[in-house]
Amino acid sequence: MIKNTFKIFVDFDGTISAEDVGDAIFREFGNLKTVNKIIDDLLADRISSKSCWEKLCQTTGTVDKSKLDNLIDRINIDDTFSDFVKYCKEHSNGLIVLSDGFDYYIEKIFEKYSLQGIKYYANKLNVTADGVLVPEFPYYDSNCVSSANCKRNHVINHSSDEDITVYIGDGNSDKDAAQYCDFIFAKSNLLKYCEVNRITYFPYNNFLDVIKRLDDLKSKKRIKKRHQALIKRKQAYIQE
Repeated sequence: MIKNTFKIFVDFDGTISAEDVGDAIFREFGNLKTVNKIIDDLLADRISSKSCWEKLCQTTGTVDKSKLDNLIDRINIDDTFSDFVKYCKEHSNGLIVLSDGFDYYIEKIFEKYSLQGIKYYANKLNVTADGVLVPEFPYYDSNCVSSANCKRNHVINHSSDEDITVYIGDGNSDKDAAQYCDFIFAKSNLLKYCEVNRITYFPYNNFLDVIKRLDDLKSKKRIKKRHQALIKRKQAYIQE
């Protein structure tokens, strides 16, 4: 491993994308009152993420695929993310996107911004011929309540004690996985979670902030890993 390179895990909705795409889809095509109640139940830990997505898909009935695709096409990403992808390549940093959203819109948005080829893990969304949304959860783990695509497992499976791990996120689905990483970049709900639970983090506004902080870390002779993350990873490796 090249000295002081990072293994970086990045959330998609609200972190790479300028808004939460999943929320936008279901607020557009589902019953708004019902959708808001389901999302509130998720954020209050009354239901799991998997149950949330299943319930949300049930609210839409049938969806006009062309209208769905048009909505997705209007979604923008953080202006600085493409620069961050380039930075990671130039500095040999591993980059994996972890989304509790769906491959259907991630593929379309990455293609729109010529970002195909970025490694990512997400839930799957099928749109049937008559417009029914059918979710699939290939990375589901019943122990991961906050993310139907168990982000924690991806962090564990794609890192080792030798890696310097970084997590970048903003939401409810990031709170478990982030704790397994040495450095956490947080905003919005993830930032609040870290503050309440006294988890060390860096606040950030965009990916240029992340680049600056990573450069600062790289300049150090020795990078001190987060002790609690080391403990959690060790426990996970023992259980495996």
